[in-house]
Amino acid sequence: MIRCIIIEDEPLAQEILETHIRQIPQLNLLAKCYNALEAFNMLHTNTVDLMFLDIKMPDINGIDFIRSLKHPPQVIFTTAYSEYAITGYELSAIDYLLKPITFERFEKSINKMLKIQNYEHPPEKNYTYFKVSGKLIKVFHDELLYAQSVKDYILIHTNAGNFLTHMTMKHLVDLLPARNFARVHRSFLINTNAIDLLKKNSLKIGNDVIPIGQNYRFNAKPNDLKG
Repeated sequence: MIRCIIIEDEPLAQEILETHIRQIPQLNLLAKCYNALEAFNMLHTNTVDLMFLDIKMPDINGIDFIRSLKHPPQVIFTTAYSEYAITGYELSAIDYLLKPITFERFEKSINKMLKIQNYEHPPEKNYTYFKVSGKLIKVFHDELLYAQSVKDYILIHTNAGNFLTHMTMKHLVDLLPARNFARVHRSFLINTNAIDLLKKNSLKIGNDVIPIGQNYRFNAKPNDLKG
């Protein structure tokens, strides 16, 4: 699953990209950003694999923004101006899409990204090992309900019980598949298939109420409602 964001200041262009993304099952849209500052905050709190990045935006343009990132995700530039194409490819962009973007042209770009993804990442496992008191515990992903950050540890909640493991929340996000797990708060990551009740500012898994942070509301949506 490729975790992506849209960075685009035009609402119509955002809508077209979102419609295209919804038709590709391998893409998971994390957020839509209207400017570079919103995108920077999103990158700081989430693991992003791909950005659909407009070039001409207010304050900071797309090219300057990508140059400002120490470890940028993969990028597909989207613009109405063809003169930036050479610069885009110099920045190792996956592709350079000229507006208006048709689905056929969009799909070709995603196929390029999928080839890179398949080359760099082996098929996803359905389990993860966690180190607990010097031992490794194997947890199948469908049994992991949610995780909570507790200082320098993560409290893992599973169907079989709970345990503490020493790691950061960002490391846990990178370990688990984005298709089934989402960060809904600075301190909480959940299995989206385990949601029993979803509200604007909170959700329930079993009897446990989990807060939803303002910057993470889109992430909290169950998978079958994201399409």
